[in-house]
Amino acid sequence: MKLEPLIEELREAMEQGSGCADRKVVAFCGNLLRLYPALWLFAGIEGVEPTNNHVERILRLVERMLRMVQTLRLQKRSVQSFLEELVIAHRLGTPALTLLVLN
Repeated sequence: MKLEPLIEELREAMEQGSGCADRKVVAFCGNLLRLYPALWLFAGIEGVEPTNNHVERILRLVERMLRMVQTLRLQKRSVQSFLEELVIAHRLGTPALTLLVLN
């Protein structure tokens, strides 16, 4: 693997940092060394992304869903009915529903 020299060089730097006088550097290096094998999974296993973008997208989706549920509850609207209408609108290709209360 082409990254092996870099991986080893960084490990050595973290090991040196683990022995320095600065407590924050020692803590950082120690934490990084504990996770070190996981940091390089993307380099050795096909399909493993070097970022956590996939997880962040999932978290954003969950956050949006929770926000939608809370908004509907505050508006005293049925979450189930809203979701049913949303799916029907999607299948029919009609405009998406809104959470905005228009008076």
